[in-house]
Amino acid sequence: MQQTSAKNLVGAHSGLRFAKCPQWARQRLFFLDVHDRCIKSTDLKGAVQTERALSYLPSGFATLATDGLLVGDAWRRILYLLEDDSQKQVADLNHVAQFCLSDAIATTAHGIYVGDVGFNFLDPLADPVSNGSIVHIEQGGRGSLVAENLFFPNGMVVTPDERTLIVAETLGHCLTAFDIAKDGSLGNRRVWAKLPDDVNPNGICLDREGAIWAAGAGPGALHVREGGDIDHQVTTERPVFAIMLGGPERRHLFMCTSASDDPVITRRAPSATIDIAEVDTPGVEFPSGRAAIDSRTIASIRPDVSNAV
Repeated sequence: MQQTSAKNLVGAHSGLRFAKCPQWARQRLFFLDVHDRCIKSTDLKGAVQTERALSYLPSGFATLATDGLLVGDAWRRILYLLEDDSQKQVADLNHVAQFCLSDAIATTAHGIYVGDVGFNFLDPLADPVSNGSIVHIEQGGRGSLVAENLFFPNGMVVTPDERTLIVAETLGHCLTAFDIAKDGSLGNRRVWAKLPDDVNPNGICLDREGAIWAAGAGPGALHVREGGDIDHQVTTERPVFAIMLGGPERRHLFMCTSASDDPVITRRAPSATIDIAEVDTPGVEFPSGRAAIDSRTIASIRPDVSNAV
């Protein structure tokens, strides 16, 4: 197996608390600093700037081709569209999501998909259960369950033909695939890749060979092919929680790392970094892989909400 050592782009001295959901758009890497409740970005020189401060714990994030941003309020289970200084509701998912939103992905043909963790993973006494789900948001902001009984659904990708959705089941140690029907529903559930028991896949991204880079392999990231073959590992000093292929040729692998995901610890002793490594195969083009999408997709989905929040 090939091994590569990552380089540090944004160091722990930067004050990042916990970076997640990286997106490459407009020649910058956008990401959520979850525990700082902000959307931030960096360039390839590691210069970080705050794009938007938020009043809620964010999750589920996508950048839009017209400079808008899609972001979720994790605990209230609501998705918002951010444009300029406004914040407008896209969907209220309380009737279909049980506990806490995880990652999201927006497509051009089938609307938005967002994960729901399904149980109180913050409770150390709570046993992991397969109560996670995926919610599909269609025109008018309607949300419907399209997949259930998942062990902590996290990162998601959609293939360039928009016929397959793949989700990381963090506590299931696997990547799970679904066929996407014309109406956006998911079917033909199958294991895309069974991973070793010490690998808890978190964020994922897709390359042009159809292989997936998966975070959650302890300190590092794994290049996984369908069927479970692992042929490349990028090593880091800290655990990797999220990942994205970007850069001018989409051959830069960005990794969001942190010594801890505990908000108490990250507030007291922040250690989050963004590391980077150059890889051989570039990432897929938009819109797949949680990259920039056309705002017309969001315009056709969100309800007619005239009042900014």
